[in-house]
Amino acid sequence: MCWRDRIERKPGVLTGKPVIKDTRISVEFVLECLGNGWTMEELVEGYPGVSREDFLACLLFASELIHEEHAVGKLVG
Repeated sequence: MCWRDRIERKPGVLTGKPVIKDTRISVEFVLECLGNGWTMEELVEGYPGVSREDFLACLLFASELIHEEHAVGKLVG
């Protein structure tokens, strides 16, 4: 799966934060939910119209950002 098919940034939507396409559900929000113990099933149930693949795309997007940061040596801590 390619996250680019499911994640977008628009200046007028959540101040340009990456969101699931055609929603106001940010990648940041999804990561926080998962980090706080939500299951993928709970996300899908809680947000009808958003697919499991959309939520997985958030994880792929975040993973790519981390890989890019590591590649240029900008990791903090």
